[in-house]
Amino acid sequence: MPSDKEVGPNEPDLPPEGGLQGWLCVGGAFLSLFSTFGFLNAIGVFQTFYQETTLKDYSSSDIAWIFAVQLCLMWALGPLYGRVLDTYGPAPVLYPCSFLCVFSLCMTSLADKYYQIFLAQGLGFGIGAGGVFTTAMVCVGQWFVKRRGLAIGIASCGSSFGGVIFPIFLNRVIEDVGFYGAVRYTALLVGVLMAVSCLMVRSRLPKKAWNRKAPWFDLTLFKDKQFVLYILGAYLVMWGLWGPFDYISDMAQSKGFSPTLAIYLLSIINATSVFGRILPPYLADHLGHFNVLTMCALLTGISMLCLWLPFNFHPSHAGIIVFSLVYGFVSGAVVSLLMPCVAKSGSLETLGQRFGTFQTVISVSCLTGLPIMGSILTRQGGTDFSGLQIFAAVAALLGACLLAWSTYLLSRARGNWRM
Repeated sequence: MPSDKEVGPNEPDLPPEGGLQGWLCVGGAFLSLFSTFGFLNAIGVFQTFYQETTLKDYSSSDIAWIFAVQLCLMWALGPLYGRVLDTYGPAPVLYPCSFLCVFSLCMTSLADKYYQIFLAQGLGFGIGAGGVFTTAMVCVGQWFVKRRGLAIGIASCGSSFGGVIFPIFLNRVIEDVGFYGAVRYTALLVGVLMAVSCLMVRSRLPKKAWNRKAPWFDLTLFKDKQFVLYILGAYLVMWGLWGPFDYISDMAQSKGFSPTLAIYLLSIINATSVFGRILPPYLADHLGHFNVLTMCALLTGISMLCLWLPFNFHPSHAGIIVFSLVYGFVSGAVVSLLMPCVAKSGSLETLGQRFGTFQTVISVSCLTGLPIMGSILTRQGGTDFSGLQIFAAVAALLGACLLAWSTYLLSRARGNWRM
């Protein structure tokens, strides 16, 4: 293996593990995720507002489709964006997708019908946010190897900080200029941050020729029992994971809590997820990524079953805040560890196909989970949240069991329990 100074003729220079441009890229990725994934973490604000005003004639499931499409597109278009990045660099993806995010928010501020909101906030922002998210993660990974986990962890914290700031920002600005004015100010904020991030995010590796033969979705990977169990487990966990993000504010208000506290619960969840995106991945370097992911997925289901479900029958300020603190931490760990485990589940030769296949499957999970929970809520009269809580909790617990099975098979195959 070549040293840092002796690199093979067919290999790109090894990353500098830092340097000004590398850390500028991390900072730009932080701003990118703050403005996109962080904004998506505030979906509960919009779910509550639309149910009470603009879309009050639509069911919770109908409204949830808007945000489900957003979350789906964050994952579904990853393989396409990744291949464009490899061929042409970040500019053809990052610049137009950043503009699309801002444009979609501007159109959302003018929308007052369901199809208009769906096209602008669901489809438009989802497509743009997916491109920005993929570009940020790919470019940061190119500048680091030994400290890649640290760099990606710092960048991904942008989504958690965005989830803390945007609910508070929207709540305060709505009081002054109304909902649609607040969305316009949000578009301005996102536009400024994305313009700065476009100047900071740069790729390091040389461009590659377009590979027409590379498969987008590799069905042969489903012959690997360990990988199939991992994908199914991750699917089930992600199926229920977004429930609290979307419905906790509406639930708190329906139980008599003030609108301000209800919105701040989202900020609490995202604040503790900052630590969940840093500490568990650090432990995973020593205890095994699969082991820590499985434990955090199990705790995600347990927290919903033991801390969130009782709130439906016995509302308590302390109880819902404790749930928000615990859930934010463990769910943040799950999201941050999913992709590293995909990388560890097979050889480097199949890395691209595994990432593409995994992202496609997870996009279906994100697309269907929220509408199913919304439909359950509608069937229970719109005020009894126990059904969607049980659905989310059971999905996460079953997913954790499949992840544990997958971890066992991988550890047995490699003769090492630190998987």
